[in-house]
Amino acid sequence: MLLKKNIPLKYVFGKIKYEVLLVAVYTLIIVILHDRFNLKHMAIPLSVPMIMGTVISLLLAFRSNQAYDRWWEARTIWGAIVNDSRSFTRQVLSFVDDSAYESEEINHFRERMVRRQIAWCYSLSLSLRGLDGKEGLEKHISKREVAYVSRFANIPMALLDLHARDLNYALKQGWLNEFQQVTLDQTLSRLCDAMGKCERIKNTVFPATYSLYIHFAMNFFILLLPFALIEYFGLIEVPLVVAIAASFLLIEKMAIHLQDPFDNKPTDTPMTTISRNIERDLKQLLNDHHLPETTQNVDHKFYVM
Repeated sequence: MLLKKNIPLKYVFGKIKYEVLLVAVYTLIIVILHDRFNLKHMAIPLSVPMIMGTVISLLLAFRSNQAYDRWWEARTIWGAIVNDSRSFTRQVLSFVDDSAYESEEINHFRERMVRRQIAWCYSLSLSLRGLDGKEGLEKHISKREVAYVSRFANIPMALLDLHARDLNYALKQGWLNEFQQVTLDQTLSRLCDAMGKCERIKNTVFPATYSLYIHFAMNFFILLLPFALIEYFGLIEVPLVVAIAASFLLIEKMAIHLQDPFDNKPTDTPMTTISRNIERDLKQLLNDHHLPETTQNVDHKFYVM
């Protein structure tokens, strides 16, 4: 994801360098033919490409808005994932019965749930980008859990299933009451809904015919443009046509990149960065919860343990 405020021009124009080169050569050939052979009949009224340009501009604007809506929806979903991950961790750390605070099993349970949630965020981001969702899981969960989720095609779904199994185990052990278990399960359901929404965006392709028609119309407009400007600008029309064509091409490229927010490109949703921020916040909550008991009980009014 491009997070810099100043995007390199090399990156921007590198996406259309071949198209711009072809437009420049094409326009230059028309100028040479017109000047050398005095082919005045080559010129066409300027109103023709102007009308086409206006229509194409409206179509490109509509397509860009639709593409941005897809990108923004993806970012909104991941914002909800951030909130629900924090809520899930807070609930796990605060709901689990503290009557046996010294119990290593309870402490291990809490840590296992928090680290698995971190693993889920990374796994979801990799899966949405078409990469291996198991990559890097061993950093956060046990080898036994890695072996379990490896049997599934959908790794994030398997991790949520492990969450649900552990919550059911905690309920049976008496670490959670039924109300707390239901509350945590509702948070898991929201995470599952967010995953489904991301998969819907990923698997719903932008209509190919719509993109194809706009592309053909825009190319036809660029082909006609030199004939409309030849009588007014002469050789100067080469950079002018290139500039106009580059503007339309860049808008089209922008829409193409934004319409696939999980396509593992520099313009996609910054899921890796978001996952790192989630990891940082969740580990801080976990580490703070593991402070020595004497530190936590400095003031009972503010540390309910």
